[in-house]
Amino acid sequence: MDPILTRCGYRCDLCLAYRPNVERNPANQQKLSDGWFKYFGFRLPPETIFCDGCMAVGNPHLIDSACPVRPCVLSRGLENCAGCEDYICEKLAERLVDFESLLQKAGGAISEEDRACFLFPYENRPRLETIRSSKGMRIGE
Repeated sequence: MDPILTRCGYRCDLCLAYRPNVERNPANQQKLSDGWFKYFGFRLPPETIFCDGCMAVGNPHLIDSACPVRPCVLSRGLENCAGCEDYICEKLAERLVDFESLLQKAGGAISEEDRACFLFPYENRPRLETIRSSKGMRIGE
């Protein structure tokens, strides 16, 4: 599967909740319910964990239907937050994920499997900053 970058820089194709990934492995739903609770502090009922991704057209089923980033990016006619003149705004700031911060929060112990399943798909800050850098835009806040 080709990389699918969301509006805020998450990777749908790597997310275990992405509908094609759930269809291939329904056990992903329980695994994510547990992993998201462990690393992000929220738990969703496993049966509700599937997502069409925010790049889907029409009325996709989204894990976070209240996400403020997607409508903002769409209203500005951007592909994702990397191209925004207001980078990093409050909407994006609450959704920024970077491994070092999560590692500190977890006390310095995160297995490679956990990182691959629960963290790497959402480590958006480095992705967005790489895009900004490639376009000659200022990086950081």
